[in-house]
Amino acid sequence: MKLITAVIKPSKLDDVRQALSSIGIQGMTVTEVKGFGRQKGHTELYRGAEYVVDFLPKTKIEVAVSKDMAERVIETISQSAKTGKIGDGKIFVYDLEQVVRIRTSETGINAL
Repeated sequence: MKLITAVIKPSKLDDVRQALSSIGIQGMTVTEVKGFGRQKGHTELYRGAEYVVDFLPKTKIEVAVSKDMAERVIETISQSAKTGKIGDGKIFVYDLEQVVRIRTSETGINAL
């Protein structure tokens, strides 16, 4: 099993959710986060004062999938989140040792 974590632009969340649903992904966890990479933030003007915004709003999506679905999920997220501009985000893939569904005590692939 794999845990796929994607950090994307907030405006692309609905596109990614719909794309993942279309390939059969039934659940995901979404978190609002802040961060920066090559964008390095930007400067904004507020009430006449200029200030630097170091951390930009991002959306983190976590999806647990079977090993054989991992590549398809990665490709789907990449295609649906891509704008071609800086700040599109990153995808991280982790090995997932164990999953337990609390309600039924199912484990492994059955718990996904």
